[in-house]
Amino acid sequence: MLPAPALFGTAANVPASSAAVHGTAACAAGSRGTASTFGGYSQQVISELVAGRGGDSLDLWARTINPQFARVLRTIGFDRTWARAEGAYLWDDEGNRFLDLLGGFGMFNVGRNNRTVRDALIETLQLDLPGSVQLGASPLPPLLAEELLRRTPSRLERVLFTSTGTEAVEAALKLGRAATRRPRVVSTLHGFHGLTLGSLSANGNPEFSDRFGPLLPGFDKVPFGDLDALEAELRREDVALFLVEPVQGKGVNLPPAGYLEGAQALCRRFGTLFCVDEVQTGFGRTGKLFALEHWGLEPDLVPVSKSLSGGYVPVGALLMSRWVHERVFDSMENAFSHGSTFAPNELAMAAGLATLRELDDEDLVARSERLGARLLELTEPLVDRYEVVRDVRGLGLMWAIEFGEPTSRRRAYRFVERLQHGLFAQLVILPLFTEHRILSQVAGHGIPVVKGLPPLTVVEDDLEWVAEALDAAIAKAQRLPRAVAGFALTAAGLR
Repeated sequence: MLPAPALFGTAANVPASSAAVHGTAACAAGSRGTASTFGGYSQQVISELVAGRGGDSLDLWARTINPQFARVLRTIGFDRTWARAEGAYLWDDEGNRFLDLLGGFGMFNVGRNNRTVRDALIETLQLDLPGSVQLGASPLPPLLAEELLRRTPSRLERVLFTSTGTEAVEAALKLGRAATRRPRVVSTLHGFHGLTLGSLSANGNPEFSDRFGPLLPGFDKVPFGDLDALEAELRREDVALFLVEPVQGKGVNLPPAGYLEGAQALCRRFGTLFCVDEVQTGFGRTGKLFALEHWGLEPDLVPVSKSLSGGYVPVGALLMSRWVHERVFDSMENAFSHGSTFAPNELAMAAGLATLRELDDEDLVARSERLGARLLELTEPLVDRYEVVRDVRGLGLMWAIEFGEPTSRRRAYRFVERLQHGLFAQLVILPLFTEHRILSQVAGHGIPVVKGLPPLTVVEDDLEWVAEALDAAIAKAQRLPRAVAGFALTAAGLR
Protein backbone atom coordinates (compact mmCIF):
# COMPACT_ATOMS: atom_id res chain seq x y z
CA MET A 1 0.00 0.00 0.00
CA LEU A 2 1.20 3.50 -0.77
CA PRO A 3 2.16 5.45 2.37
CA ALA A 4 -0.34 8.03 3.51
CA PRO A 5 1.14 9.56 6.66
CA ALA A 6 -1.17 12.56 6.71
CA LEU A 7 -4.23 10.32 6.71
CA PHE A 8 -3.25 7.69 9.23
CA GLY A 9 -1.27 9.74 11.73
CA THR A 10 -2.29 11.06 15.13
CA ALA A 11 -3.41 14.45 16.34
CA ALA A 12 0.25 15.50 16.23
CA ASN A 13 0.08 15.42 12.42
CA VAL A 14 -2.69 18.04 12.29
CA PRO A 15 -1.55 21.42 10.95
CA ALA A 16 -1.17 24.12 13.57
CA SER A 17 -3.88 26.23 11.96
CA SER A 18 -6.33 23.34 12.13
CA ALA A 19 -5.41 22.58 15.72
CA ALA A 20 -5.96 26.18 16.68
CA VAL A 21 -9.43 26.22 15.16
CA HIS A 22 -10.68 22.94 16.56
CA GLY A 23 -8.78 22.48 19.78
CA THR A 24 -6.58 19.46 19.02
CA ALA A 25 -6.15 18.32 22.59
CA ALA A 26 -9.87 18.24 23.26
CA CYS A 27 -10.62 16.55 19.95
CA ALA A 28 -7.89 13.93 20.33
CA ALA A 29 -9.27 12.92 23.71
CA GLY A 30 -12.40 11.48 22.14
CA SER A 31 -12.84 8.95 24.94
CA ARG A 32 -16.24 7.54 25.79
CA GLY A 33 -18.28 9.85 28.01
CA THR A 34 -16.03 12.94 27.81
CA ALA A 35 -17.49 16.27 26.73
CA SER A 36 -14.77 17.11 24.20
CA THR A 37 -15.53 19.91 21.76
CA PHE A 38 -15.25 20.12 18.00
CA GLY A 39 -15.76 23.59 16.56
CA GLY A 40 -17.87 24.58 19.57
CA TYR A 41 -20.03 21.46 19.40
CA SER A 42 -20.12 19.23 22.46
CA GLN A 43 -20.01 15.49 21.85
CA GLN A 44 -22.07 15.24 25.01
CA VAL A 45 -25.16 16.29 23.03
CA ILE A 46 -25.26 12.93 21.26
CA SER A 47 -24.33 11.09 24.45
CA GLU A 48 -27.23 12.73 26.26
CA LEU A 49 -29.65 11.89 23.46
CA VAL A 50 -28.57 8.26 23.42
CA ALA A 51 -28.66 7.99 27.21
CA GLY A 52 -32.03 9.69 27.47
CA ARG A 53 -33.85 8.23 24.47
CA GLY A 54 -31.92 5.09 23.51
CA GLY A 55 -34.28 2.85 25.43
CA ASP A 56 -37.15 4.13 23.29
CA SER A 57 -35.45 3.26 19.99
CA LEU A 58 -37.91 0.62 18.85
CA ASP A 59 -40.97 2.71 19.72
CA LEU A 60 -39.46 5.71 17.95
CA TRP A 61 -38.61 3.54 14.95
CA ALA A 62 -42.16 2.26 14.80
CA ARG A 63 -43.61 5.75 15.02
CA THR A 64 -41.29 7.55 12.62
CA ILE A 65 -39.60 5.06 10.26
CA ASN A 66 -41.16 1.61 9.79
CA PRO A 67 -43.79 0.16 12.14
CA GLN A 68 -43.83 -3.19 10.32
CA PHE A 69 -40.10 -3.64 10.88
CA ALA A 70 -40.62 -3.01 14.60
CA ARG A 71 -43.44 -5.56 14.55
CA VAL A 72 -41.12 -8.15 12.98
CA LEU A 73 -38.46 -7.60 15.66
CA ARG A 74 -41.00 -7.99 18.44
CA THR A 75 -42.51 -11.09 16.85
CA ILE A 76 -39.24 -12.98 16.57
CA GLY A 77 -37.88 -11.74 19.91
CA PHE A 78 -35.13 -9.57 18.46
CA ASP A 79 -36.38 -6.41 20.20
CA ARG A 80 -33.27 -5.79 22.26
CA THR A 81 -31.88 -2.41 23.21
CA TRP A 82 -28.32 -2.40 21.93
CA ALA A 83 -25.77 -0.50 24.01
CA ARG A 84 -22.44 -0.92 22.24
CA ALA A 85 -20.44 -2.95 19.74
CA GLU A 86 -16.84 -3.90 19.11
CA GLY A 87 -15.22 -6.32 16.70
CA ALA A 88 -17.49 -9.33 16.22
CA TYR A 89 -19.68 -8.61 19.27
CA LEU A 90 -22.73 -6.65 20.35
CA TRP A 91 -23.79 -5.85 23.92
CA ASP A 92 -27.36 -5.15 25.01
CA ASP A 93 -28.39 -2.72 27.73
CA GLU A 94 -28.24 -5.53 30.31
CA GLY A 95 -24.58 -6.25 29.54
CA ASN A 96 -25.17 -9.48 27.61
CA ARG A 97 -22.62 -10.14 24.88
CA PHE A 98 -23.85 -11.45 21.52
CA LEU A 99 -21.84 -12.85 18.62
CA ASP A 100 -22.69 -10.98 15.42
CA LEU A 101 -23.08 -13.65 12.75
CA LEU A 102 -25.09 -11.17 10.66
CA GLY A 103 -22.34 -8.55 10.39
CA GLY A 104 -24.64 -5.77 9.19
CA PHE A 105 -25.39 -7.85 6.05
CA GLY A 106 -21.65 -8.18 5.45
CA MET A 107 -20.68 -4.57 6.18
CA PHE A 108 -18.27 -5.07 9.09
CA ASN A 109 -15.45 -7.14 7.59
CA VAL A 110 -12.82 -5.30 9.69
CA GLY A 111 -15.01 -5.49 12.79
CA ARG A 112 -17.51 -3.14 14.33
CA ASN A 113 -16.20 0.24 15.50
CA ASN A 114 -12.74 -0.48 14.13
CA ARG A 115 -10.25 1.87 15.79
CA THR A 116 -8.02 2.31 12.73
CA VAL A 117 -10.91 3.46 10.57
CA ARG A 118 -12.34 5.64 13.31
CA ASP A 119 -9.00 7.37 13.89
CA ALA A 120 -8.67 8.02 10.15
CA LEU A 121 -12.11 9.66 10.14
CA ILE A 122 -11.29 11.84 13.14
CA GLU A 123 -8.00 12.90 11.58
CA THR A 124 -9.69 13.71 8.27
CA LEU A 125 -12.22 15.92 10.02
CA GLN A 126 -9.39 17.75 11.76
CA LEU A 127 -7.55 18.42 8.49
CA ASP A 128 -10.27 20.67 7.00
CA LEU A 129 -9.66 19.15 3.59
CA PRO A 130 -11.28 20.85 0.57
CA GLY A 131 -13.56 17.95 -0.25
CA SER A 132 -16.40 17.89 -2.78
CA VAL A 133 -15.23 21.00 -4.57
CA GLN A 134 -17.11 19.50 -7.54
CA LEU A 135 -15.31 21.71 -10.07
CA GLY A 136 -11.91 20.71 -8.75
CA ALA A 137 -9.83 17.64 -7.84
CA SER A 138 -9.52 16.86 -4.13
CA PRO A 139 -6.75 14.56 -2.89
CA LEU A 140 -8.37 11.49 -1.35
CA PRO A 141 -10.59 10.09 -4.15
CA PRO A 142 -7.72 9.37 -6.56
CA LEU A 143 -5.65 7.89 -3.72
CA LEU A 144 -8.42 5.40 -2.91
CA ALA A 145 -9.01 4.72 -6.61
CA GLU A 146 -5.31 3.98 -7.04
CA GLU A 147 -5.34 1.54 -4.13
CA LEU A 148 -8.43 -0.27 -5.41
CA LEU A 149 -7.04 -0.65 -8.91
CA ARG A 150 -3.71 -1.85 -7.56
CA ARG A 151 -5.52 -4.81 -6.02
CA THR A 152 -7.63 -5.83 -9.02
CA PRO A 153 -6.97 -7.38 -12.47
CA SER A 154 -5.13 -5.13 -14.91
CA ARG A 155 -8.19 -5.00 -17.17
CA LEU A 156 -9.78 -2.63 -14.62
CA GLU A 157 -8.31 0.86 -14.97
CA ARG A 158 -10.96 3.36 -13.90
CA VAL A 159 -13.07 3.96 -10.78
CA LEU A 160 -16.40 5.74 -10.44
CA PHE A 161 -17.37 6.31 -6.82
CA THR A 162 -20.90 5.90 -5.48
CA SER A 163 -22.46 5.92 -2.02
CA THR A 164 -24.00 2.42 -2.03
CA GLY A 165 -23.85 -0.96 -3.70
CA THR A 166 -27.08 -0.51 -5.61
CA GLU A 167 -25.76 2.79 -6.99
CA ALA A 168 -22.64 0.99 -8.18
CA VAL A 169 -24.83 -1.58 -9.94
CA GLU A 170 -26.97 1.19 -11.45
CA ALA A 171 -23.79 2.79 -12.79
CA ALA A 172 -22.75 -0.53 -14.34
CA LEU A 173 -26.13 -0.85 -16.07
CA LYS A 174 -26.13 2.73 -17.35
CA LEU A 175 -22.50 2.86 -18.49
CA GLY A 176 -22.55 -0.68 -19.87
CA ARG A 177 -25.50 0.05 -22.14
CA ALA A 178 -24.03 3.38 -23.23
CA ALA A 179 -20.60 1.88 -23.98
CA THR A 180 -21.89 -1.06 -26.03
CA ARG A 181 -24.86 0.75 -27.62
CA ARG A 182 -26.88 -2.33 -26.75
CA PRO A 183 -30.26 -2.33 -24.93
CA ARG A 184 -30.43 -5.59 -22.99
CA VAL A 185 -29.14 -6.83 -19.62
CA VAL A 186 -29.01 -10.47 -18.54
CA SER A 187 -28.74 -11.50 -14.89
CA THR A 188 -29.48 -14.70 -12.94
CA LEU A 189 -32.45 -16.12 -11.12
CA HIS A 190 -32.12 -15.61 -7.34
CA GLY A 191 -29.40 -13.00 -7.85
CA PHE A 192 -29.56 -9.91 -5.64
CA HIS A 193 -28.19 -6.60 -6.90
CA GLY A 194 -30.07 -3.96 -4.92
CA LEU A 195 -33.54 -2.46 -4.63
CA THR A 196 -33.47 0.74 -6.68
CA LEU A 197 -35.37 0.48 -9.95
CA GLY A 198 -32.53 -0.48 -12.31
CA SER A 199 -30.96 -2.91 -9.85
CA LEU A 200 -34.41 -4.28 -9.03
CA SER A 201 -35.01 -4.93 -12.72
CA ALA A 202 -31.94 -7.20 -12.64
CA ASN A 203 -32.95 -8.75 -9.31
CA GLY A 204 -33.82 -12.42 -9.62
CA ASN A 205 -36.06 -12.60 -6.54
CA PRO A 206 -39.75 -12.00 -7.28
CA GLU A 207 -40.57 -11.35 -3.62
CA PHE A 208 -38.64 -8.09 -3.99
CA SER A 209 -39.74 -7.08 -7.47
CA ASP A 210 -43.31 -8.25 -8.13
CA ARG A 211 -45.03 -5.39 -6.27
CA PHE A 212 -43.08 -2.65 -8.04
CA GLY A 213 -43.74 -3.21 -11.72
CA PRO A 214 -43.56 -2.34 -14.41
CA LEU A 215 -39.80 -2.66 -14.16
CA LEU A 216 -37.35 -1.45 -16.78
CA PRO A 217 -37.60 -3.17 -20.17
CA GLY A 218 -34.77 -5.20 -21.65
CA PHE A 219 -33.91 -7.24 -18.55
CA ASP A 220 -33.89 -11.06 -18.71
CA LYS A 221 -32.89 -13.78 -16.25
CA VAL A 222 -31.18 -17.14 -16.72
CA PRO A 223 -30.60 -19.91 -14.14
CA PHE A 224 -27.42 -19.52 -12.12
CA GLY A 225 -24.95 -22.10 -13.37
CA ASP A 226 -26.61 -22.73 -16.75
CA LEU A 227 -24.18 -21.83 -19.54
CA ASP A 228 -26.49 -23.10 -22.28
CA ALA A 229 -29.24 -20.70 -21.20
CA LEU A 230 -26.75 -17.85 -21.02
CA GLU A 231 -25.40 -18.60 -24.49
CA ALA A 232 -28.93 -18.62 -25.92
CA GLU A 233 -29.39 -15.03 -24.69
CA LEU A 234 -25.95 -13.72 -25.65
CA ARG A 235 -26.07 -15.26 -29.11
CA ARG A 236 -28.56 -12.53 -30.13
CA GLU A 237 -25.67 -10.03 -29.77
CA ASP A 238 -27.88 -7.35 -28.26
CA VAL A 239 -26.91 -7.87 -24.59
CA ALA A 240 -24.90 -5.02 -23.11
CA LEU A 241 -23.80 -6.84 -19.98
CA PHE A 242 -24.17 -10.06 -18.05
CA LEU A 243 -24.51 -9.25 -14.34
CA VAL A 244 -23.67 -12.04 -11.88
CA GLU A 245 -22.66 -12.50 -8.25
CA PRO A 246 -19.68 -14.88 -7.99
CA VAL A 247 -21.42 -16.40 -4.96
CA GLN A 248 -25.13 -15.67 -4.72
CA GLY A 249 -25.90 -13.87 -1.49
CA LYS A 250 -29.46 -15.20 -1.29
CA GLY A 251 -28.74 -18.74 -0.17
CA VAL A 252 -24.93 -18.58 -0.44
CA ASN A 253 -25.12 -20.50 -3.72
CA LEU A 254 -21.67 -21.43 -5.01
CA PRO A 255 -21.08 -21.55 -8.77
CA PRO A 256 -20.67 -24.94 -10.46
CA ALA A 257 -17.14 -25.77 -11.57
CA GLY A 258 -16.25 -23.89 -14.74
CA TYR A 259 -19.40 -21.75 -14.74
CA LEU A 260 -17.91 -18.29 -14.17
CA GLU A 261 -14.96 -18.95 -16.47
CA GLY A 262 -17.38 -20.17 -19.12
CA ALA A 263 -19.63 -17.14 -18.66
CA GLN A 264 -16.65 -14.83 -19.13
CA ALA A 265 -15.66 -16.67 -22.31
CA LEU A 266 -19.20 -16.38 -23.69
CA CYS A 267 -19.25 -12.67 -22.96
CA ARG A 268 -15.98 -12.17 -24.82
CA ARG A 269 -17.26 -14.25 -27.75
CA PHE A 270 -20.48 -12.31 -28.21
CA GLY A 271 -19.26 -8.80 -27.31
CA THR A 272 -21.10 -8.62 -23.97
CA LEU A 273 -19.55 -6.91 -20.96
CA PHE A 274 -18.86 -9.26 -18.06
CA CYS A 275 -20.01 -7.63 -14.80
CA VAL A 276 -19.10 -9.37 -11.52
CA ASP A 277 -21.06 -7.99 -8.56
CA GLU A 278 -18.64 -7.99 -5.59
CA VAL A 279 -20.78 -5.80 -3.32
CA GLN A 280 -21.13 -8.56 -0.71
CA THR A 281 -18.27 -10.88 -1.65
CA GLY A 282 -15.53 -8.25 -1.80
CA PHE A 283 -12.85 -7.20 0.67
CA GLY A 284 -11.91 -10.58 2.09
CA ARG A 285 -15.34 -12.08 2.65
CA THR A 286 -14.64 -15.29 0.67
CA GLY A 287 -11.00 -15.76 1.64
CA LYS A 288 -9.69 -13.67 -1.26
CA LEU A 289 -9.70 -9.88 -1.41
CA PHE A 290 -12.20 -10.23 -4.26
CA ALA A 291 -14.08 -13.46 -4.96
CA LEU A 292 -13.22 -13.22 -8.67
CA GLU A 293 -9.67 -14.25 -7.74
CA HIS A 294 -10.86 -17.80 -6.96
CA TRP A 295 -11.54 -18.33 -10.66
CA GLY A 296 -8.93 -16.02 -12.23
CA LEU A 297 -11.62 -13.78 -13.71
CA GLU A 298 -10.95 -10.50 -15.55
CA PRO A 299 -14.31 -8.73 -15.73
CA ASP A 300 -15.11 -5.48 -17.49
CA LEU A 301 -17.20 -4.09 -14.62
CA VAL A 302 -17.02 -4.73 -10.85
CA PRO A 303 -19.44 -3.01 -8.43
CA VAL A 304 -18.16 -2.91 -4.81
CA SER A 305 -19.49 -1.44 -1.59
CA LYS A 306 -20.63 -2.69 1.86
CA SER A 307 -17.45 -3.23 3.88
CA LEU A 308 -15.24 -0.78 1.96
CA SER A 309 -15.66 1.86 4.68
CA GLY A 310 -15.47 -0.50 7.65
CA GLY A 311 -19.17 0.12 8.23
CA TYR A 312 -18.80 3.77 9.19
CA VAL A 313 -19.66 5.75 6.05
CA PRO A 314 -21.78 4.88 3.01
CA VAL A 315 -19.42 4.23 0.11
CA GLY A 316 -19.36 2.22 -3.09
CA ALA A 317 -17.55 2.15 -6.39
CA LEU A 318 -17.75 0.81 -9.91
CA LEU A 319 -14.40 -0.50 -11.14
CA MET A 320 -14.33 -0.67 -14.93
CA SER A 321 -12.14 -1.19 -17.96
CA ARG A 322 -10.66 1.77 -19.76
CA TRP A 323 -12.63 0.77 -22.87
CA VAL A 324 -15.96 1.14 -21.07
CA HIS A 325 -14.97 4.41 -19.46
CA GLU A 326 -13.67 6.01 -22.64
CA ARG A 327 -16.74 4.98 -24.61
CA VAL A 328 -18.90 6.98 -22.17
CA PHE A 329 -16.64 9.78 -20.95
CA ASP A 330 -15.39 10.36 -24.50
CA SER A 331 -15.12 14.15 -24.63
CA MET A 332 -15.04 17.25 -22.45
CA GLU A 333 -18.71 17.69 -23.23
CA ASN A 334 -19.40 14.26 -21.72
CA ALA A 335 -17.10 14.61 -18.71
CA PHE A 336 -20.16 14.79 -16.43
CA SER A 337 -22.04 11.84 -17.93
CA HIS A 338 -22.48 10.16 -14.57
CA GLY A 339 -21.79 11.00 -10.93
CA SER A 340 -23.26 11.56 -7.50
CA THR A 341 -23.05 14.62 -5.25
CA PHE A 342 -21.84 12.88 -2.10
CA ALA A 343 -20.13 9.85 -3.62
CA PRO A 344 -16.44 10.86 -3.53
CA ASN A 345 -16.65 12.70 -0.18
CA GLU A 346 -13.52 12.85 1.93
CA LEU A 347 -14.83 10.84 4.88
CA ALA A 348 -15.85 7.93 2.67
CA MET A 349 -12.49 8.02 0.90
CA ALA A 350 -10.56 8.16 4.18
CA ALA A 351 -12.57 5.25 5.56
CA GLY A 352 -11.88 3.25 2.41
CA LEU A 353 -8.13 3.85 2.60
CA ALA A 354 -8.07 2.94 6.29
CA THR A 355 -10.11 -0.22 5.68
CA LEU A 356 -7.72 -1.43 2.99
CA ARG A 357 -4.81 -0.81 5.33
CA GLU A 358 -6.53 -2.70 8.15
CA LEU A 359 -7.21 -5.66 5.87
CA ASP A 360 -3.49 -5.71 5.01
CA ASP A 361 -2.03 -5.04 8.45
CA GLU A 362 -4.21 -7.58 10.26
CA ASP A 363 -3.98 -10.15 7.45
CA LEU A 364 -7.78 -10.46 7.53
CA VAL A 365 -8.14 -11.96 4.05
CA ALA A 366 -5.99 -14.99 4.93
CA ARG A 367 -7.78 -15.13 8.28
CA SER A 368 -11.12 -15.36 6.47
CA GLU A 369 -9.87 -18.25 4.36
CA ARG A 370 -8.50 -20.13 7.37
CA LEU A 371 -11.44 -19.57 9.71
CA GLY A 372 -13.95 -20.22 6.93
CA ALA A 373 -12.43 -23.66 6.43
CA ARG A 374 -12.60 -24.23 10.18
CA LEU A 375 -16.27 -23.20 10.32
CA LEU A 376 -17.10 -25.74 7.61
CA GLU A 377 -15.13 -28.39 9.47
CA LEU A 378 -17.11 -27.72 12.65
CA THR A 379 -20.57 -27.57 11.04
CA GLU A 380 -20.47 -30.13 8.22
CA PRO A 381 -21.01 -33.02 10.72
CA LEU A 382 -24.52 -31.61 11.30
CA VAL A 383 -25.52 -33.00 7.89
CA ASP A 384 -25.01 -36.56 9.16
CA ARG A 385 -26.33 -35.82 12.64
CA TYR A 386 -29.72 -34.42 11.61
CA GLU A 387 -32.00 -35.58 8.81
CA VAL A 388 -33.39 -32.06 8.54
CA VAL A 389 -29.98 -30.62 7.58
CA ARG A 390 -29.53 -30.89 3.82
CA ASP A 391 -26.28 -29.03 3.27
CA VAL A 392 -23.58 -26.92 4.85
CA ARG A 393 -21.59 -24.76 2.44
CA GLY A 394 -19.47 -21.67 2.25
CA LEU A 395 -16.44 -19.87 0.92
CA GLY A 396 -14.26 -18.04 3.39
CA LEU A 397 -16.51 -16.49 6.02
CA MET A 398 -19.56 -16.50 3.76
CA TRP A 399 -21.37 -19.52 5.17
CA ALA A 400 -24.80 -21.20 5.11
CA ILE A 401 -26.72 -24.19 6.44
CA GLU A 402 -29.73 -25.45 4.47
CA PHE A 403 -32.70 -27.44 5.79
CA GLY A 404 -35.13 -29.81 4.08
CA GLU A 405 -37.87 -32.28 4.87
CA PRO A 406 -36.58 -35.19 7.00
CA THR A 407 -37.53 -38.79 6.42
CA SER A 408 -38.88 -38.99 9.96
CA ARG A 409 -41.01 -36.33 11.72
CA ARG A 410 -42.33 -35.33 8.30
CA ARG A 411 -45.72 -34.25 9.60
CA ALA A 412 -44.24 -31.69 11.99
CA TYR A 413 -41.93 -30.30 9.31
CA ARG A 414 -44.71 -30.11 6.73
CA PHE A 415 -46.95 -28.36 9.23
CA VAL A 416 -44.41 -25.58 9.63
CA GLU A 417 -43.65 -25.33 5.92
CA ARG A 418 -47.36 -25.10 5.04
CA LEU A 419 -47.60 -22.01 7.20
CA GLN A 420 -44.71 -20.37 5.36
CA HIS A 421 -42.01 -21.93 3.20
CA GLY A 422 -38.63 -21.69 4.88
CA LEU A 423 -40.12 -21.16 8.34
CA PHE A 424 -38.11 -23.99 9.88
CA ALA A 425 -34.97 -21.88 9.47
CA GLN A 426 -36.67 -19.16 11.54
CA LEU A 427 -37.19 -21.73 14.28
CA VAL A 428 -33.43 -22.19 14.36
CA ILE A 429 -32.38 -18.54 14.46
CA LEU A 430 -34.81 -17.82 17.34
CA PRO A 431 -33.07 -19.99 19.97
CA LEU A 432 -29.69 -19.06 18.49
CA PHE A 433 -30.51 -15.52 19.52
CA THR A 434 -32.55 -15.88 22.71
CA GLU A 435 -30.69 -18.83 24.27
CA HIS A 436 -27.21 -18.76 22.73
CA ARG A 437 -26.79 -15.02 22.09
CA ILE A 438 -25.92 -15.32 18.41
CA LEU A 439 -27.42 -12.81 15.97
CA SER A 440 -28.07 -14.50 12.62
CA GLN A 441 -30.46 -14.34 9.66
CA VAL A 442 -32.32 -16.47 7.17
CA ALA A 443 -30.76 -16.14 3.74
CA GLY A 444 -33.90 -14.79 2.09
CA HIS A 445 -37.67 -14.91 1.99
CA GLY A 446 -39.00 -18.45 1.70
CA ILE A 447 -35.51 -19.96 1.75
CA PRO A 448 -34.83 -22.67 4.38
CA VAL A 449 -31.28 -21.45 4.86
CA VAL A 450 -29.51 -19.76 7.77
CA LYS A 451 -26.67 -17.55 6.61
CA GLY A 452 -23.52 -16.26 8.31
CA LEU A 453 -21.48 -13.17 7.42
CA PRO A 454 -19.49 -12.55 10.61
CA PRO A 455 -16.81 -9.88 10.88
CA LEU A 456 -13.47 -11.29 9.76
CA THR A 457 -12.16 -10.54 13.25
CA VAL A 458 -13.90 -13.58 14.78
CA VAL A 459 -11.71 -16.05 16.64
CA GLU A 460 -11.81 -19.83 16.61
CA ASP A 461 -13.65 -19.95 19.95
CA ASP A 462 -16.47 -17.99 18.29
CA LEU A 463 -16.79 -20.65 15.60
CA GLU A 464 -17.01 -23.38 18.23
CA TRP A 465 -19.68 -21.27 19.93
CA VAL A 466 -21.63 -21.22 16.65
CA ALA A 467 -21.29 -24.97 16.04
CA GLU A 468 -22.38 -25.92 19.55
CA ALA A 469 -25.29 -23.49 19.48
CA LEU A 470 -26.45 -24.74 16.09
CA ASP A 471 -26.40 -28.31 17.33
CA ALA A 472 -28.64 -27.40 20.26
CA ALA A 473 -30.93 -25.11 18.26
CA ILE A 474 -31.54 -27.65 15.48
CA ALA A 475 -32.28 -30.37 18.00
CA LYS A 476 -34.82 -28.12 19.69
CA ALA A 477 -36.45 -26.96 16.44
CA GLN A 478 -36.67 -30.53 15.16
CA ARG A 479 -38.67 -31.59 18.23
CA LEU A 480 -41.10 -28.75 17.49
CA PRO A 481 -42.72 -28.34 20.92
CA ARG A 482 -46.10 -26.67 21.22
CA ALA A 483 -44.60 -23.31 22.12
CA VAL A 484 -42.47 -23.30 18.98
CA ALA A 485 -45.51 -24.20 16.87
CA GLY A 486 -47.24 -21.20 18.42
CA PHE A 487 -44.37 -19.00 17.34
CA ALA A 488 -44.70 -20.40 13.82
CA LEU A 489 -48.35 -19.37 13.70
CA THR A 490 -47.51 -15.86 14.92
CA ALA A 491 -44.60 -15.43 12.51
CA ALA A 492 -46.79 -16.56 9.62
CA GLY A 493 -49.39 -13.93 10.57
CA LEU A 494 -52.05 -16.53 11.35
CA ARG A 495 -52.75 -15.34 14.88
